[in-house]
Amino acid sequence: MATKIGIRQLVEFVLRSGDLMENKNSQNTAQNGSRIHRRLQKTRSRNADYESEFYLKTEVTMNDTEYVISGRADGITTTDKSILIEEIKTSDQLFDELSDNTLELYWGQVKVYGYIILKEHPELEHVNLRLTYFQVSTETITSDDKTFERDELNEFFQNLIDEYEYWLVLRAKLRKTRNQSIQQMPFPFDRFRAGQHELAAAVYKTVYYQKRLFVEAPTGTGKTISTLFPAIKSMGEEKIQRLFYLTAKQSTRRVAEETIALMSKKGLQLKSITLTAKDKIRFKEQDVPPEKDPYMIGYYDRLKPALADLLTNEDAITREVVEKYARKHTVDPFEFSLDASLFCDVIICDYNYLFDPLVYLQRFFIEKDTDNFFLIDEAHNLVSRSRSMYSAEVSDFKISSLLRVAKKIETKTSKDFQKQLKKVRRVFNQIKKQLQTDDLEEKITSDAPDELLKVLGKFDDFMGEWMQDQKPSDFLDSAKDYFFDCLTFVKIGALYNDTYKTRIVIENKHLVVKQLCLDPSHFIDQSLDLGLGAVLFSATLSPMDYYQSVLGGSDNSLAYQLPSPFPIDHQAILITQYIQTTYRQREFNQERIVESLKTLVDSKKGNYLFFFPSYGYLEQVKTSFEKSYPHVNTIAQTSEMDSITRQEFLDQFDNATEETLVGFCVLGGIFSEGIDLRGDKLIGVAIVSVGLPGLSAENNLIRDYYDNKNGHGFEYAYQMPGMNNVLQAAGRLIRSSHDKGIVLLVDQRFGGMRYTRFFPQHWQNYHRISSLQQLTGTVDNFWKEQDEN
Repeated sequence: MATKIGIRQLVEFVLRSGDLMENKNSQNTAQNGSRIHRRLQKTRSRNADYESEFYLKTEVTMNDTEYVISGRADGITTTDKSILIEEIKTSDQLFDELSDNTLELYWGQVKVYGYIILKEHPELEHVNLRLTYFQVSTETITSDDKTFERDELNEFFQNLIDEYEYWLVLRAKLRKTRNQSIQQMPFPFDRFRAGQHELAAAVYKTVYYQKRLFVEAPTGTGKTISTLFPAIKSMGEEKIQRLFYLTAKQSTRRVAEETIALMSKKGLQLKSITLTAKDKIRFKEQDVPPEKDPYMIGYYDRLKPALADLLTNEDAITREVVEKYARKHTVDPFEFSLDASLFCDVIICDYNYLFDPLVYLQRFFIEKDTDNFFLIDEAHNLVSRSRSMYSAEVSDFKISSLLRVAKKIETKTSKDFQKQLKKVRRVFNQIKKQLQTDDLEEKITSDAPDELLKVLGKFDDFMGEWMQDQKPSDFLDSAKDYFFDCLTFVKIGALYNDTYKTRIVIENKHLVVKQLCLDPSHFIDQSLDLGLGAVLFSATLSPMDYYQSVLGGSDNSLAYQLPSPFPIDHQAILITQYIQTTYRQREFNQERIVESLKTLVDSKKGNYLFFFPSYGYLEQVKTSFEKSYPHVNTIAQTSEMDSITRQEFLDQFDNATEETLVGFCVLGGIFSEGIDLRGDKLIGVAIVSVGLPGLSAENNLIRDYYDNKNGHGFEYAYQMPGMNNVLQAAGRLIRSSHDKGIVLLVDQRFGGMRYTRFFPQHWQNYHRISSLQQLTGTVDNFWKEQDEN
């Protein structure tokens, strides 16, 4: 089967030259570009000889391998005597301001179309090509027609292929080496853990049958190796060519790197790369305008030698490796990592590179590519992350200060800026006035904020040109910040559908308008459909049907839940039936909570973590606990912990357990997920309350939406997010087959069917405790049994 190469990919890789210019200011989203294309194509379709989205392909042989060069021309008009091919391009820049290289790329693409047409029509000696350029902000259309002879296009195409062949030969050699190494690679451990073989088989079948799989694999299963190993094995059989390992945290990206390194020790040879966020990987000396940035000036002229050097000498392309070669060849490290990723087999990156509509990887995800497969780690995090990705808000808060500063700058461009920003303020004031007329401080509507989107869109168009003429200043930075807020709001507005609500609220005398995506499942589904298939996995995906529903897999996915690989009797799940932690009952139950927590730590000296739904409640119970039991060592999470103080907190759990240590933490916080305290480092966890998110207007909107959709509004908006936080916090306890300890669930609600039906399989030995006396006996008996065993 011949390998496909996109015409645009071929042209851009070979012909790009000159400087790297960032397009932060572009309004030209993929959706907007497609809309403009359809609009222009519709006007052409009145001609019976016109056909839009015309598919063209040709086969070539390079390095003794067959390749299909293919793409879609925007439009083609065919008559008996001639053929006209049109390529439509959209951008914010004026046509006269386009760089020579940009025009070369545009024409290069349409010239390849012309070459293929002439190859298919030997009776013709020339072809007419048209470049149509649509300048977005002014809606100006510029067309340029050229005629090319057969010999000229034959030479052009052959030169492209000759230069690209080096890179194809390189990639073919890399893939041949990769496949041979994969076929010979054994599982990197002496044996599979309990559940690992079954999970690996399920992942392999998911790739084979091109499906989508949701997996709950409790801590200890070895999820990373159990998903990467079979996916890479399928790569060696050419079922896929590229694997995306998507994560929410830097720590899980490191685990993926370490797992690939482990397989490399067993003979695996493939190219893996970890993508780092732009603001974290840029060099300090790049804090200058792009036209003065030495890593961006002439970037494309140095790119190919840098890529050849990197790919020839490195397999595991981590952040440190990217920075090393970027400095060596003076290329922008972030863009260099993206260009290098085109040649890599495994790409480790954050969720947003696939799912975020504003920053997704266009070089991979413009259209479906069945060479790609997705592994999505800690998938429970994608629920809240995706809602944020598809929501946006904008406020009039910054407008007054911007106008105040601009007024002091007596230039025409400053006056132009004030004029445009006042138009924005006028619409905000109209919305605010209507709220005040209706005697409201908040309004919820299903309608998109069209008037605001319209004026912000025009403001963004103005700013795109205005910023290019400004000198660096604090004022420009502030204006840019507000522009990006507006730009995000407008781009999200283009996605607005019946899963959205608009919330308009007056906060501290300022108007805030929010476009809230209540159900991002459709968008997630669309993103996942860009590859061959996907595996979404986590230690906590209970209840499974909830996660399938909210993560775009309810109708087209499989589910698989593994039991815990650890002895079930190593962990006690105890529910205090005699304690209520609802807001109204907290004060009356505080003494019993403190006594129960003290009973837990009295049973055995060691390290414990206590989790609370808020910092306020944490501090309240902690103060009471310390007052009653001052001899117990305590530490607490605070709201402003950086990486150093976070590590200092965790380091205290490494100390010998001669004395008891209690850490007070917040549910859903940095210590309730992603930390690994094995063995005697942690022997008990208490979770105070069921972890419901705070009541809010936005959570209530989610509740009402799902009540209408499936009748499970409270569960989807409050109970499931809270339960996920509880399960994550409890999961800090048993991290290996040798770990032992107690999970104390401090709230009688945990004992009701409303919650026990959502307990994972390895929690089914839970015990309801009806009194403090029973808790004392149960805890003492648990540790006595563990000591005997």
